Amino acid sequence: MDIFEKARSMLRKYPLCDSCLGRQFALLGYGLTNAERGRALKTALFLTAHLRLKGGDEGALEVIRDLAVNGFFEPARAFLEKEGQEVPQGPGECYLCRGVLARVGELASKALEALRGYEFHNFLVGIELPPEVGEREDAFRAEFGLEHAEALRNELSREIGKLISRALGVPVEYRKPDVLILVRPFEGTVEVRPNPVFIAGRYRKLVRGIPQAKWVCTRCGGRGCPRCNWTGKLYPTSISELICEPVVEAFQGEDAAFHAAGREDIDARMLGPGRPFVVEVKRPKKRRVDLRALEEEINRRAEGMVSVSGLKYVDRDFVRRVKSEKAEKVYEVVVKFDRPVSDDELARLEEAFSGITIRQRTPLRVLHRRPDKVRVRSVRELKVLERLGPDVVKIRVRCDGGLYVKELVTGDEGRTRPSISEFIRAGAQVLELDVVDVLMEGV
Repeated sequence: MDIFEKARSMLRKYPLCDSCLGRQFALLGYGLTNAERGRALKTALFLTAHLRLKGGDEGALEVIRDLAVNGFFEPARAFLEKEGQEVPQGPGECYLCRGVLARVGELASKALEALRGYEFHNFLVGIELPPEVGEREDAFRAEFGLEHAEALRNELSREIGKLISRALGVPVEYRKPDVLILVRPFEGTVEVRPNPVFIAGRYRKLVRGIPQAKWVCTRCGGRGCPRCNWTGKLYPTSISELICEPVVEAFQGEDAAFHAAGREDIDARMLGPGRPFVVEVKRPKKRRVDLRALEEEINRRAEGMVSVSGLKYVDRDFVRRVKSEKAEKVYEVVVKFDRPVSDDELARLEEAFSGITIRQRTPLRVLHRRPDKVRVRSVRELKVLERLGPDVVKIRVRCDGGLYVKELVTGDEGRTRPSISEFIRAGAQVLELDVVDVLMEGV
């Protein structure tokens, strides 16, 4: 069956607008819209039928009647009227699109209105259709053995996208659009879904006693109660709040997610060049701001508790890298022993714990929220920096990410082996802990 026979058989049974007829042959030919394909097929069928009539083939009149009834083809109706034939009542609506393709311009106008106030440099139109529309299309293609058709969803996305692109002078982007314009054509609604903006940098935590993430009060679940002084959280602020709030305001976003390369304990500082982080700004209205000015604003509002540096634009892949890459960490720890320790003991400690493998069961202090398992980590180097008293020393530890340094010192009741306490044969406790570097190349 050739193209004309297929088009004729479809129109004999179903009313089809120009676009829906042409869409069944969308993969044939270039530089044509589906409406142009459909109109061309109907015109060719009409001209061929007229020629057959002139040759005395009265059966060709049925082709013209089908075009008048199911083809949305006014020339066929005009022909029947001129020939004194009964003009059948025209179709109510297209069987496949139910008339939504005639409202492409209206839907594009709604999208343009919805986009007001958003900054973007490219976009993509997404189409959400009721399930029965796709099912009807699938059954139609199967019924007529159509191999060169495209989906209604594709045509709507393309044609609405053309109108928006022409009006705003911005291109369509299929892989990573700034905004997704979600159109529900059968409902006549448009929703703008801006994709997140990702800002990376490094933060330094300059005081102790601040968590990285907001700690919601476990008693009230964030609603507010006497335990949390009706704030809904256990600590007044957090690193993520101090950084994210100015960022969300600058980009006029609705919310943000904070992603970091690990975390330090609440009582530890993060010094040196800082810890890599990414802020994911959700549903931003702005996509480009002065990052140097934003950096200054974050630091000003943090009031010496936190500082950020090196802010830059990144993509979602950067988040995965920051979260998954195993970075070495460098710590400085003030350790107090329960007896005086000699210089010789400290020298042997340096030698023994440089290039050593540590086996750690989940520490008792985090066992309530972490699975109980054994972790194997390496200490790359241990260096005694200074003696602060007969029983107090400051050491530097460079180790694998994920090593619990406090337990490396104390031994955690034998759950970490070997430990500094075990090696020195003296009780040991951590007085102060600072992270002084997170070694991630290119981050």
